[in-house]
Amino acid sequence: MSKVEAVENPSREQLKRLVDHALSSEALLTIFACCRVHYDGRAKSELGSGDRVIIVKPDGSLLIHQNRKREPVNWQPPGSMVRLELRGRPVLVSVRRKPRETLEVELEEVYLITVFHAEDYEELALTGSEAEMAEMIFENPELIEPGFRPLFREKPIKHGIVDILGRDSCGNLVVLELKRRRAELHAVSQLKRYVEALREEHGEGVRGILVAPSLTSGAKKLLKDENLEFRKLEPPKRSEKSKGRQTTLL
Repeated sequence: MSKVEAVENPSREQLKRLVDHALSSEALLTIFACCRVHYDGRAKSELGSGDRVIIVKPDGSLLIHQNRKREPVNWQPPGSMVRLELRGRPVLVSVRRKPRETLEVELEEVYLITVFHAEDYEELALTGSEAEMAEMIFENPELIEPGFRPLFREKPIKHGIVDILGRDSCGNLVVLELKRRRAELHAVSQLKRYVEALREEHGEGVRGILVAPSLTSGAKKLLKDENLEFRKLEPPKRSEKSKGRQTTLL
């Protein structure tokens, strides 16, 4: 079986055969077409005639892309049921059961249809992230300084969310702002806001430390001016623990 099947300007019969084949064989289906889109669900919407790319994935996801912007203009989530109906014009129908949502794509003219029998068993392994930096610090607090005790990750405070909140060996609160790349002025300003917000609540015993692989000269100067600190720390390299999952701060 060929990995890719493609037909330009398919007839109705070719279109029906390829769509049915893609859906039954769990292939990746793409259709380049002039179409109209009708949505009925939590609200109702109509999208007039235009050239678009329609993507149907084996998990039931359906995406409709215009020739601008990153996000699809219409979409249905995984688990939706997709079929092609030959009405006056061919209509691609996607139904989500709970909540009930129906997306109908009226195909006015199909320029190209492709069926891609894709094999992809890997998951994204995100390495060198700020989440992994946080995990590394929780496992090895001495990377910041002797006696440092990390207490919270992504701690909500008055002016935002602190990456790590902990205490030093003297009991002072310590705010860590993590950056996996070279830190700039914005990172220092962010850290300053967090420290000031916590000082309003807890008094002067609050320290702020910017943790990053390096600093711009402007960031270094502002840190000094604001009496904030810096710790040089490289993001961790890829490890077996991080394979196969995309980590976020918890």
